[in-house]
Amino acid sequence: MTDLSVVVLCIGGIAAFIVGLTLLSGLRIVNQYERAVVFRLGTFAGTRGPGLFYVTPWITSVRKVDLRTLTIEVPPQEIITRDNVTMKVSAVVYFNVVDPQRAIINVADYLRASVQIAQTTLRNVLGQSDLDQVLAEREVINHRLQVIIDEQTEPWGVKVTTVALKDVELPLNLQRAMAKQAEAEREKRAKIIAADGELQASHQLSEAAHVMSMEPATLQLRYLQTLTEIAVEKNSTIIFPLPIDLVEPFAQILKAAAARATNGTAPPTTPPATPSN
Repeated sequence: MTDLSVVVLCIGGIAAFIVGLTLLSGLRIVNQYERAVVFRLGTFAGTRGPGLFYVTPWITSVRKVDLRTLTIEVPPQEIITRDNVTMKVSAVVYFNVVDPQRAIINVADYLRASVQIAQTTLRNVLGQSDLDQVLAEREVINHRLQVIIDEQTEPWGVKVTTVALKDVELPLNLQRAMAKQAEAEREKRAKIIAADGELQASHQLSEAAHVMSMEPATLQLRYLQTLTEIAVEKNSTIIFPLPIDLVEPFAQILKAAAARATNGTAPPTTPPATPSN
């Protein structure tokens, strides 16, 4: 074999190797959760995947798009509410790409653009709300944010599934005022509950007194029950309450004796007996 033949074989081998590498470079693998957007000579040529496919080398480019649900952390935004309260609010946005073609062709960076839209919408929506609405109606505000952001990202092939307010940071003086208001509200509820309890107790006592007045035997039974309860306790002094009807005769006797003593009269005496003859 001459030197020329060796050179030809070497060149042929190198060319075959280069051609083989070129052909192999056209192979692409796309995961199950991805889609490939293919451009040929700068023109959209369709989407591919998942799996293995082949593209023409040198004249074809491929952009992969993740179809899984992605998360956007919206950094804290300084917002002035409708009632002129300054606060810092952060949020989180969940979305996924539903149209890879529009996500690549219609916007340069759909992820960055979605973040900007979320920040702007967050400031606008909360700026039209009062502080009480932000604190008490989070679900309503979250739904409004989700609908508005989803409408604005729809031309990019992006579907916003969930938006949630994450942290609401209020000024320190406002936090103290709200704490005092909450404490006053708790005290108010406690007083109302105590007043209701006293009112119900007074009604029950009134009903019990009425029943006892209609049934004297009930009053006597309650009197005996009270004596039993006092006797059970280990007290050094026991007071026995007496009904008024038992004490009243003695009081009248004492009153009559006091009246006679005041008038200077003495009880009659019996004359001595005269002896008989």
